[in-house]
Amino acid sequence: MLLFGGCYSFRGIAIETDVKTYYVNPFLDQTIGQVPSLAADFTEKLNVKIRNESPLVQTNTDPHVEFSGSITRYEVTAEAPKPGEDVAFNRLTISVRVEYTNNLHEESNKSFTETWFSEFPSDQNLLDVQDEKIEEITDQLVENIFTKAFTNW
Repeated sequence: MLLFGGCYSFRGIAIETDVKTYYVNPFLDQTIGQVPSLAADFTEKLNVKIRNESPLVQTNTDPHVEFSGSITRYEVTAEAPKPGEDVAFNRLTISVRVEYTNNLHEESNKSFTETWFSEFPSDQNLLDVQDEKIEEITDQLVENIFTKAFTNW
């Protein structure tokens, strides 16, 4: 590990050296037509990412950093074909509102929304591809949230 300026770097992230613990509050699903397990699965996926790719230890008692938020968009839209194409496609879009609270360094607190989408052929039924697309989208959302929380980019 590299030590510099009060932070340590672990797998490309930078976390203040005095930050040792974290907690991910259960995310809420505020979308219409909710997928029953989406919020719980998302919360667990973010927990696993932080546990596996940072030196932080999970605790629900006075954590140094906390994540909370809600899924604010789960939407399927039909997209028109691009010029020269014959087939349209569908797009599944998921947005997550995140509150990142650093209880030791308030200047690091952040509120932001992350959005990601995945496309699938218009002749496919959403129910046939939904699990795969949710997995793909939430993987990227978790990656983006982790990066925003633990880097200064």
